[in-house]
Amino acid sequence: MAKLKIRLNIKLSEGIFAFLLVLSGVFLSLSSGGFVLNFKNIGFSIFSAAEMQVHNISSGAQNTFNAVKELADLKEEYNKLLVKLEKYEMMQRSNTEIKKENERLKQQLDFSQSMEEKNYPAQIIARDLSNQNPLITINKGSSSGIKKNMPVVAFQNGNSGLVGKIVEVGKFTSMVMPIYNSNCSVSSRLQNIRDLGLISGQGSVDKKLKMQYIRKRTLPDLHYGDLVVTSGENSNYMRDIVIGSISEIRIIEYNSSLDIDITPIIDFSRLENVVVVNMREINETKD
Repeated sequence: MAKLKIRLNIKLSEGIFAFLLVLSGVFLSLSSGGFVLNFKNIGFSIFSAAEMQVHNISSGAQNTFNAVKELADLKEEYNKLLVKLEKYEMMQRSNTEIKKENERLKQQLDFSQSMEEKNYPAQIIARDLSNQNPLITINKGSSSGIKKNMPVVAFQNGNSGLVGKIVEVGKFTSMVMPIYNSNCSVSSRLQNIRDLGLISGQGSVDKKLKMQYIRKRTLPDLHYGDLVVTSGENSNYMRDIVIGSISEIRIIEYNSSLDIDITPIIDFSRLENVVVVNMREINETKD
């Protein structure tokens, strides 16, 4: 225990000696002015470091602000480019549609000029899709020379075909009864064997036409795809205008004639332009 006290006294004495030594150094420094100089240096270093940090923070904030602004500018420019792209795509589609329309109109004009009879090109502007009695409205009327019962034809996908006939005439518009109307009947012939029959509609553009009064004995001479044309009789339609083609043949035991389905040559669901024909006058524009 006595040894422990001696050691503690020695350590305490050493601590007091060290403290007095440091204190003496401080007074010595104060008297020589060195301590003041060191304090200034230390303060300057601390201030410089703080100023550097503030500068770094300020620069970082400025860079962040600039980056945000640049991002906003880029987004605005991107949106402008999107609008321009949409306009360009719309222009491309419009140009494509215009080209297609010009091609259709040119085909119709060439077809119109090639016909022997005087005719009036017209555009479909409305369709009445009522059951059994559907009608088509065109943009030509009596002011253009259209008259009731004039036949209507069309040129589509490289083929000319029968559309129907005029049933009502206004000053600027007319109504066409298409061949698929259940009230429409057309005297017709099988193009290959020239047998005479009668074609009638079933009231819908989605249904096939019916051909009746073709004798059963002609069956060996008939084939799917054979064309059916107008007979030209009764002066209702021109001769040999294509109506459609045979798609099905049925034999009915109690009937002396065949029951034949005809697919129209004209796709009425896609039909846009027609030609109304005046069979009583010559086409003066024919090449």
